[in-house]
Amino acid sequence: MNTFYLEVIASDRTFYHDRCKAVTVPAPDGEIGIMAHHENMVAAITMGEMRITDVEGKVITAFVGTGFAQMMNNRVTVLVETAELPEEIDIRRAEEAKLRAEEQLRQKQSMQEYHHSKASLARAMSRLKMSSKYH
Repeated sequence: MNTFYLEVIASDRTFYHDRCKAVTVPAPDGEIGIMAHHENMVAAITMGEMRITDVEGKVITAFVGTGFAQMMNNRVTVLVETAELPEEIDIRRAEEAKLRAEEQLRQKQSMQEYHHSKASLARAMSRLKMSSKYH
């Protein structure tokens, strides 16, 4: 069986740790798909949808924050800020964060605050998109 060990670690928990057939992660220039015996590598991960195909063929979909993935000796480690199943996303909280970020963007800010507000808005929008896609 062509499987590999995958561990997805978020800042607050270990999201996944088991064997799987494939994992697809969001990258700055699209998506990266990793299967068993993939060449060793390190890749940046952006906010978006991660898909894990477990050994039985079931697809697990999750929203992930920024981080990186490392493939080494048929083992993949994914380190991300957040990893949430669609049903774990608090829609009300994400909508409030979106409104807050939009309001902050309307105000005069330093460049650092502006980029922080843009990132907050992108994170909230991605969560809402993922939530609506799978509910």
